[in-house]
Amino acid sequence: MDVMLDLLSNVSHWSRGHLSEISLALVGCLLVLFGADLKGAVEQRLGGVNGALRVPAMAALMLVGCGAALIHATPWVEKGLAQFGNYALGPVLLVVIVLIGIVADRRG
Repeated sequence: MDVMLDLLSNVSHWSRGHLSEISLALVGCLLVLFGADLKGAVEQRLGGVNGALRVPAMAALMLVGCGAALIHATPWVEKGLAQFGNYALGPVLLVVIVLIGIVADRRG
């Protein structure tokens, strides 16, 4: 039992040192997974616009939207993950990664 707790503590300690990169990766994965839905919503809103205007508008909206989500959501995720203790952070990250994998498998 002490070996498991030591392993959890070591993984959580290492993860805490790389929390900004882990948060950025998680937000990026979510944007990749749900980017098609976001694109569909933007296309639906811009459906009546002329094609010459629709393409640049769509590119600009997607660039600004995804960029803003990546920049502004990453610190929120990092702060949320930082709330977990030394024995909980590792398992929480494992569960989140598994959930992202399940969603990716079902959407793929």
